[in-house]
Amino acid sequence: MITMPARKPGRSAAATRRTPLLLDRTGIKRRLADDTYDVLVIGGGVTGAYAVLDAASRGLRAALVEKDDFASGTSSKSSKMVHGGLRYIEQGNVNLVRHSLLERHRFRKNAPHLVHRLPFLFPILEKEGVFDPRLAKGFEGLLWTYDLVGGWRIGKLHQRLTVPEVLSHAPTLRADHLKGGLMYFDARTDDARLVLTIVRTAAALGATVLNGATVGGLLTQGGRVGGARATVDGDTIDIRARAVVNATGVWTDQVDAMADDGHRPQVRPAKGVHIVVPWDKVRIDCTVTVPIPGRARRATCTRWGNSVVLGTTDEDYQGSADDVHCTRQEMEFLLEGANTAFEGKLTPDDVVGSIGGLRPLVGGKEGATLDMRRDHHITVGAGGMVTVTGGKLTTSRHMGELVVDKVMTVLGRKARSRTSTLPLLGGAGYDSEAVAASGGLAAHLGERFGTEARFIGDLIADDPSLAAPVVEGLPYTRAEVVYAARAELARSVDDVLSRRTRARLFARDASAEAAPVVGELLARELNLTQAETDRSVADYLASVAHEKSVLLEGAAA
Repeated sequence: MITMPARKPGRSAAATRRTPLLLDRTGIKRRLADDTYDVLVIGGGVTGAYAVLDAASRGLRAALVEKDDFASGTSSKSSKMVHGGLRYIEQGNVNLVRHSLLERHRFRKNAPHLVHRLPFLFPILEKEGVFDPRLAKGFEGLLWTYDLVGGWRIGKLHQRLTVPEVLSHAPTLRADHLKGGLMYFDARTDDARLVLTIVRTAAALGATVLNGATVGGLLTQGGRVGGARATVDGDTIDIRARAVVNATGVWTDQVDAMADDGHRPQVRPAKGVHIVVPWDKVRIDCTVTVPIPGRARRATCTRWGNSVVLGTTDEDYQGSADDVHCTRQEMEFLLEGANTAFEGKLTPDDVVGSIGGLRPLVGGKEGATLDMRRDHHITVGAGGMVTVTGGKLTTSRHMGELVVDKVMTVLGRKARSRTSTLPLLGGAGYDSEAVAASGGLAAHLGERFGTEARFIGDLIADDPSLAAPVVEGLPYTRAEVVYAARAELARSVDDVLSRRTRARLFARDASAEAAPVVGELLARELNLTQAETDRSVADYLASVAHEKSVLLEGAAA
C-alpha cells in the first residue's frame, strides 16, 4: 500500500475528499440532455476549465463540453510555465507581468502539488550568447523590476552567479566564453494535469463536464443563444443554457460564426513547438536560456525528470488547427540552439518526443507574432454569447473570473468569484516538502494527485499488480490507467498516454509499445468490445506514426 505523508496541519480541508470523485459518462450525458443550465462553457482548455469552475463556485448550474479531450489543444502543448513573463517587461507591458506574478502566487497556493518553483539560468557569454557582460548589466535591471513587481512572492530573488556556480547547474555548458550567469525563479506545471484537475474540481462543486462532445450548432430563440447541439458517442444532445461561453481558443472564430453569419475572423494562430531529449545528453538541473544563432528568439532547455524539454518557436501558422506537429525544420532549429550552447552533439535520433501547439492571439495581422501582446479579450455578441480568447495559462484563473462576471451580467445576477483562494482537488493540506522527501512512487503520485494520491494507493493495495509501470522507463503505474478510466473520463489510449500521463511526450516509442496494455486496462474498466479496443490502439499507433513522419521525414504538417 502507498502511504502518503499526512496533510499539513492547520490547512483547510474544504477541497479534500474522503472518497474518490468518480465520473460516470452515461450519467453525465443524461444530465446534459435533461437539465437546463445557467451557463454552458464550450471548450475544455484551461480558460474554459477555469470559467466552469468559477461559475460552479458562485452557485451557478454550470456545464462544460469539449469536442476532443480536456486540454487536447493548446493547453497540453504549452511551454508549461506558470510565469510573469520577462519578455513582457521588455515589451513595456509591466501591468501584465505584475498581474501574472500575482496569479502565479495563487496557483502555487491553490495547487501546490501541481505548480512547482523552477530556477531559470541566463549564461553571460563574452560572445555568441544571449547576453554579453554589457547587456547583462541592463538585463539585471529587468530582473530587479521583475522581483519588485511580484517575483519576490516565490521566496527567492534573482542571483548573479560565478562561472563555477553556473557550471554546477549546467556542467555541459560550453565554458569557452562563459563570464558568469544570472538566475531568477518562476514556476512550471504539467499543463494537461492542471487542466484536468481544474475540471474535476468544478465537477466536485456540481458542474457537469464531458469530453468527446462536439458542438455542431447553437440553440437560439428570439435571436438569443440558449444552448448548443452536441454530438456525443454518436448521439445528438440539445444542451439548454441561459448563457453560453465560447472558450475554444484557436477554434473561436468557428463557434462565433455559428452565432453570427457575418462574423469576421479575429484569431491569429501562432505556432510553438517543443522537443524532448534524454537528460543524460544535457545534464542540467534547471531551465537554461540559450541563443539561437542568427535569431532574436531565445530558446529554453528545461529539466523534467529524466528528460530535457527544448523550446519554443513563435511563428504564424496557416494549416489545420486539428493537425499541429513539430516539423523537421523546427526540430533542427531547436537542436542547433542546444548544440551551440552545450558540449556534445544532439541529433534527431536523440529526440524522444515532440509537441506542436497554437497560441490563439488576437490583434493585428501585421508584424511578428513574438511581438504581439498576450492580453485576453472578452466580448458579448449580439446573441448574448460570451467569447473569450487570448491570454495565457498563468492568467487563466482571472480570465475565468472575468468571463463569469460577463455571464452574471447576461443572467442579471450577482455573486462574487471565489477561485482566488479556492484549492484545487488534491491541493488542500498538501505538504510538498514531506512528499518530496518520501521519494519513489509516493512522491510520483503526490506530485500528480496531491492528497488524492491515496486513492491510487488504495487501488494498488487491492490489486498489487497495478503497481507495475505501464510504460518502460517511466514512473506511471497501471493503477493510474484504471483511475483515469474511473475518475478522469479517459476514453481512449490516446487520452491516457498523451494527457492523463505524459508518456507520449517523454517516451514516444515506448508509449506506442505500451498501447495494447493500456487498451486492455481500459477495455476492462469501460466494458469495451474487442473491436473498440483494437481501434483505440490502432488510432494511437497511427497518430504516433504520423507525428514521427512529420518530425523525422519532413512531411507537411
